[in-house]
Amino acid sequence: MPDSKPVYLDHAATTPVDPRVLQAMLPFFRERYGNPSSLHRYGQQAEAAVERARKAVAAVLACRPAEVLFTSCATESDNLALRGAAWAARSQRGARRIITTPVEHHAVLHTAMQLAADFDFELDLLPVDEYGMVAPSTLASRLDQDVALVSIIYANNEIGTINPIPELAALCRQRAIPFHTDAVQAAGQLTLNVDELQVDMLSLGAHKFYGPKGIGVLYVREGTPLQPAQTGGGQEFGLRAGTHNVPLIVGLAEALRLAADERDRHVAHYADLRDAIVSGVIEHIPQVRLTGHPEKRMANHASFVMRGVDGNHLLAALDAAGFACSSGSACKTGNPEPSDVLLTLGISHEWALGSLRVTVGRDTCSADVERFLAVLPDLVQRIRSLGRQEEV
Repeated sequence: MPDSKPVYLDHAATTPVDPRVLQAMLPFFRERYGNPSSLHRYGQQAEAAVERARKAVAAVLACRPAEVLFTSCATESDNLALRGAAWAARSQRGARRIITTPVEHHAVLHTAMQLAADFDFELDLLPVDEYGMVAPSTLASRLDQDVALVSIIYANNEIGTINPIPELAALCRQRAIPFHTDAVQAAGQLTLNVDELQVDMLSLGAHKFYGPKGIGVLYVREGTPLQPAQTGGGQEFGLRAGTHNVPLIVGLAEALRLAADERDRHVAHYADLRDAIVSGVIEHIPQVRLTGHPEKRMANHASFVMRGVDGNHLLAALDAAGFACSSGSACKTGNPEPSDVLLTLGISHEWALGSLRVTVGRDTCSADVERFLAVLPDLVQRIRSLGRQEEV
């Protein structure tokens, strides 16, 4: 085991809770623990906290508080957006086609696939370029009145590519077709101003921007038809039933406020470290390729494929050396098959098996990156050598 402290380089998977966020949450576990639906003072305190949080989130998104829905996580937000908008579109105007991409997070892609397989919708997957990006002209050619909704990821979790969301969403706005984006990776690094983005729905998850796990947001533009996917009580304007998780809602709002206020400083820090990782890996490891767009990518995100390397073996070796990284998305780690996203980009099976994602965070420093780059080339060479011996 290494002598120095382990280095966490998997911030696209999750982030630690900011101490300031934890402090904001603590009173709502023990002191102000009421149910926001209750009429007594405890309930009123809790309800006031939820509505303050809603206003804080709305301030970051530049929207009305009534357009902010709290959910249990980003996956639920994605599910509610797709199911709710698809059902409403079919009910109101007979539209049945769902347009998305093959490089979406599974929270979107698998939901769209189930709607097609079990609920009589048609799934239309847009082609993407070698970087995983959608061209506005490609989307424009697919739009007509049978489209129920369009969902395109803002920033890709596996390869870091940023899509031209304002241009894509504007095409749908012109045709009154609801447009949703999974903005989970974008929070804290890219603008979330919904008018600038021109989106009708946008999903967030707090644990990606130094908030708690188990809480998310779905922005729904006023007038966007949406049917509830979870029924029961009348919480969240009748669109998402269930007792509010007040501490986590408070934590999400505080984390999002801090992320927005401090964004420029953190993004500059991330980009310096990311660029050092990319240049160091490309320079010192043979037969390696950067995945995702070389410029239009997340500031904290470096991702690669390496020929002749088993990605899971590499992750285990890195972990033993004191570095926590990922192979593709956190949801794919441990799967011996290559990522569908990488195969969609035209990367061969052999290269795609050797994927590595390195994502830095607020506490990552230059010394961490230097240590990582000092260790990685030897580990890759060792794993390649073992692979050649096994072939013999």
